[in-house]
Amino acid sequence: MPELPEVENVKNGLNQIIVGKKIFAVEVLWNNIIANPEEPAQFIERLKGKNFSEVDRRGKFLLFHIENLLLISHLRMEGKYEWVKHSAPLSKHTHVRFICDGGMDLRYNDVRKFGRMSLIEASKINKIDSLNKLGPEPFKESFVLDEFVKELKKHKKSIKAVLLDQTAVAGLGNIYCDEVLFDAAIHPVSSAEQLSVKETKNLHHSILKIMNKAVEQGGTTIRTYKNAFGKSGNFQNNLKVYGKEGTACQRCGQTIDKIKVAQRGTHVCINCQKLKKGEVE
Repeated sequence: MPELPEVENVKNGLNQIIVGKKIFAVEVLWNNIIANPEEPAQFIERLKGKNFSEVDRRGKFLLFHIENLLLISHLRMEGKYEWVKHSAPLSKHTHVRFICDGGMDLRYNDVRKFGRMSLIEASKINKIDSLNKLGPEPFKESFVLDEFVKELKKHKKSIKAVLLDQTAVAGLGNIYCDEVLFDAAIHPVSSAEQLSVKETKNLHHSILKIMNKAVEQGGTTIRTYKNAFGKSGNFQNNLKVYGKEGTACQRCGQTIDKIKVAQRGTHVCINCQKLKKGEVE
């Protein structure tokens, strides 16, 4: 958390709020949040006097275009942005503060302090490895079935591990991996290369369906996620397996199990998502 649908909604909100706003000053209250440049003082100095141009997204990364600069922000577990009056009291979880015109702040809050920011020249975006390795976005115009089939055939590891590593398709984390695999009736430990074309087609369809629906509903709020306007998502009301261990499967009535796949807690209905012969949980 947050995954692509949540980050997409944060991006959309920020574009309504900060585009055209001038950054008068920046305060870094937790240095480890700044991954690049190495000295937070350089981060602060380079942003002073710049204007927010646009906010974009790639996978789970927010991309702040700030004139000739690009601020790459990964929210990790619990990072979030809020637009508040400069006079509002600082939270102990506020780690970066962009002081803007109009007496307003854009504040980055992060309870766990796992999030990271990197500031680079916008022209160097193609040199960022963490962005270059990302697969296509899970939307119809970019997520091509034939390419997805070819990509899965390259991997012997479990299909959940492949979806989590962001190379076959970008933006899915633990929540949406569990949901799309349930929707496609595929067990999470199934070998990616052993999926049939039909299974891969079903999975491709499920990814498009669920990710688009999650974006439309503002993402999923499990613990603390809120968008740039401070609003929670609604997709948690549509979850079929994630967080449902011990309850009855909505499809068949079998009890939902929680197992570990790719070192992550994984929710599965062993009746709907049957293992193939020779595969072991």
